[in-house]
Parts: sequence; structure tokens; C-alpha cells
Amino acid sequence: MKTPVLAATAALLTILACAGPSSAADPLVMRDIEWKARPGKTHPQLQVSRERSSSSLSLDARRRELAPARAAIGGGAGPVAFTVTHDAGTLACTGVLTRAFEGGGSCRFTADPAFEAALDARGLKPDRRSDTLAMLMVDATIALADGLSEAGVKPEDANDLIAAAALEVTPAYIRDLKSEALVLTKVDDAIACKALGVDGAYMRGLAAAGYRKLSADDVVSMKALGVTGAYATAMNRAAQGAK
Repeated sequence: MKTPVLAATAALLTILACAGPSSAADPLVMRDIEWKARPGKTHPQLQVSRERSSSSLSLDARRRELAPARAAIGGGAGPVAFTVTHDAGTLACTGVLTRAFEGGGSCRFTADPAFEAALDARGLKPDRRSDTLAMLMVDATIALADGLSEAGVKPEDANDLIAAAALEVTPAYIRDLKSEALVLTKVDDAIACKALGVDGAYMRGLAAAGYRKLSADDVVSMKALGVTGAYATAMNRAAQGAK
């Protein structure tokens, strides 16, 4: 379900993208990448940009591979270098800090050929090398791709995997979301549900109100309109009382 909501969400995420597709002859290395650091409201932020696109990482404790970047950027003023190592590849950066968590510089991304081969084997080959960099940024992994497939919502392409990772659509979320009230077989439907804040509790509420086998379109529309299980139950009772 490629909804306008998803388009707006994708624009908000501003995941890195190149102007055109890469050819098979392209090297594994991407250059012309810039980084900037800023303190942020709750956690330091690392912004990575290329051409006219950018994406930001929160340097909190959730992603262990970002610990070297946080430690380096948290130092004093002066030259700085750090590396982010991920399944998708390695982002090596250098630059200058004006003070802790403020500064900028340039980066080089080297894609991992084994990772890209694993994606290709699953029908998820990226169209662009920058898609592989985007997977590093949002923490898209082979484990996530396989987990979603096992949960019954196989990603159809690299963009599905990137979007699922960006919105934290996990196998656990899929298992919690599935109920007798919802028919869920496509990952983009799950992404749309997550973008609107649909969760397992919401679906169980609709099931308790008597809804069965709703499509993701139906669920997203109901959520957008503020229809809850409690509201639906109250309306059903009112309708029965009017008979």
C-alpha cells in the first residue's frame, strides 16, 4: 500500500539518495560525503549529507556501532576522526570540532560486498550504492530482512527494507500487530500502520469490537480518523439500542 502517508514519511526521513542509479562498474567506495555534529535536544546528533540529501543519527546508546562516533565527537576542540562499522559497510570520517558535539568534516563509505551479495540473494539488491549507505544509517540488516520474511511480510525491494528499518518495523511488531481483525501480508502495509501509530493494542481493541479481517487500508483510515475499539463498541451498542 504505497500511500501518501508513506510518501510524506519518506520525505521526513530524508534518507540518502543519489541522482541516478549506479552501474555494475562502480567501485565499492563512495566519497563526497559530509558530516556535521550538533548537541541535539536529548542526544547528540550526527548529520550525514551527500549532494542534496541528508540523514541524521541520534548518538544515543541504542546502536552500539555508533559508540566510537559518540566518543570521538564528544571530545574537545580540534581534529577528530571516527569510524562507524555496520553490516552494510564502513563509514570513515575526519574533520574538526569547535567544541564537544559541534563540528564537521568529510566521510568515505566503503560498502561490504558480502552484505550486498546477501541482499541480492534475497531479491533486495540496491539500485544505488547510496542505498547501501542508507541501510547503514537506518540500521537495515540481513537479520531484519529475514525476520520480516519469517513473520509473513517479506520486503520486496531495498526500499522496503530501508523504510522498515527507518520506522522500526520489526518482526516483533508484526507479530504483535497481527490479529483476527487484520489481514497483513505486505511489508508496506505494516510500514503504513507503523507510520500512523497502529499497534497491537489498537488491533486487539478493534477485534474486541467485532471487526474481522480488515485490510491495512481500512485500519490506517480508521486510525487516521480517530476510530478506536472503545468508540466502535460504543457505536455498536448505540445502534443496537436504537433498534
